[in-house]
Amino acid sequence: MWNQVYNPFGNAAFSTIAAAIPVVTLLVLIASGKVKAHIAAIIALITANLIAIIVFTMPAGMSVRASLLGVVAGFFPIGWIVLNVIYLYQITVITGKFELLKRAVGGVTEDRRLQLLLIAFSFGAFFEGASGFGTPVAITGSVLIGLGFSPLAASGLSLIANTAPVAYGALGTPIQGLASVTGLDPYILGAMVGRQLPVFSLIVPFWVVWAFAGWKGMKDVWPAILVTGVSFAIPQFVISNFINPWIVDIGASLISMGCLILFLRVWQPKVLWLSPALRGRDESASTMTPAKAMDKTPLTQAELWSALLPWIIVCIVMLIWGNGTFKTWANSIFTWNYPVPDLHNMINKVPPVAAKPTPEGAVFGFTYLSFTGTGMLIAAIISGFMMGLSPTRMIAEYGRTIRLCAISLITISAMLAIGTLTRLSGVDATLGLAFAATGVLYPFFGTLLGWLGVALTGSDTASNILFGNLQKITSEQLGLSPILMGAANSSGGVMGKMIDAQSIVVASTATNWYGHEGTILRFVFKHSIALACLVGLFVMLQAYVYPFTLMVLK
Repeated sequence: MWNQVYNPFGNAAFSTIAAAIPVVTLLVLIASGKVKAHIAAIIALITANLIAIIVFTMPAGMSVRASLLGVVAGFFPIGWIVLNVIYLYQITVITGKFELLKRAVGGVTEDRRLQLLLIAFSFGAFFEGASGFGTPVAITGSVLIGLGFSPLAASGLSLIANTAPVAYGALGTPIQGLASVTGLDPYILGAMVGRQLPVFSLIVPFWVVWAFAGWKGMKDVWPAILVTGVSFAIPQFVISNFINPWIVDIGASLISMGCLILFLRVWQPKVLWLSPALRGRDESASTMTPAKAMDKTPLTQAELWSALLPWIIVCIVMLIWGNGTFKTWANSIFTWNYPVPDLHNMINKVPPVAAKPTPEGAVFGFTYLSFTGTGMLIAAIISGFMMGLSPTRMIAEYGRTIRLCAISLITISAMLAIGTLTRLSGVDATLGLAFAATGVLYPFFGTLLGWLGVALTGSDTASNILFGNLQKITSEQLGLSPILMGAANSSGGVMGKMIDAQSIVVASTATNWYGHEGTILRFVFKHSIALACLVGLFVMLQAYVYPFTLMVLK
């Protein structure tokens, strides 16, 4: 057995600096724009191994095994989702159904700002709720680029929009993960998150449109933005507090989409915003091919259903694949769990990160049938057959999709390897302990701890599992509500989703703008920091100014 070491230098500041080196290396290399994302990820992975072995005394064999586990886990399930989402998109393009979808969306509104609200926010929230794990950004990014948005607008704005729904993603998986490590009731944790995020469900639609079109562009469509935000935020609060945390995103997104579409039947902006590029400097606009004039002929009912058919199939399949009963059934048919030799249960997480020495599991679960990406592949195959493609044509298109995504899949795997290694080596716990030492300001910095966790791991679920118990222990020591701080970990974490390297690569792949991850990161980073700090300030208000928001949950 090897016990994790959180202060290898005997000096918290030096140990924290050492722990930050791998992630700082990764972000700096990507942000520089001079190093391709897959090269940056490989360099950062090598750096993480050196830090884990030399500084944090992790046995070299364990470090290498942890990295290899992360590489495989990067492809299954994350890369598997991305590959099959892009495959579905490619099928809709070659069959001409995507052109019909563009006309259908244009029939609702030609205004780019309102298309963002409908696709990036509301439609994306549905896929976050149904499957999560990179699916919404992959889908909304590909749809927006197909609608004619610039690559930076399509990728960056999809990342910003996919924040408020993340805490309830994949049918509430982050909440369940948080409950599993804290021992707190998932219904109570979900309710508390539902007292934090609805505020930001109101803010984020305004924020997305402002980031795209500027203050005046946002102000001119404020009624539609308000309808979108309110119709999402109120159901988000009601469902999370009075029903359950599992169906929050599904219910809120469907209500939001319906309300926005109905509202746009009676209201449209006086001046349409037709520019596909970000207001101000958008270097990606020069890479775009001139857009063809869109056919404005109203779709027939048959054409409309034909355009929506692939996405209806995806919605149905994703709802099935996200259901716990289906997963249990599917896993009973096909499950292969591989405990990594000399790694699984051979590492102890120790106090103060855990209440007592706790073995860290290292099992690769190859539950192929229940993977979200498998559901996406099945949806794509069904759609292909229903759109008249032959098996030979679909196989050939799948081969082209693999070639298109190959470098991105390598990058995603390398990045998840970094996250897996830093978790098992205790490097990320060292960073977490630095946040936990902030005393009276802990509600603010504890929220940012959740943000850091998602930025490191790419997953709100992983961040909750990583730091959930630390939040509970620290909050109890400081006399704060462990429910509040557990929820804050998840709510703060959602704002880190837009800057985690894995999501950025998903976005660049979906928009066919691979190689420009640094530009995307530089664009979204300031938005991520600002929104995370706003969540932290809101949690501070809950902790010290408006404690009545916690009363029912005590």
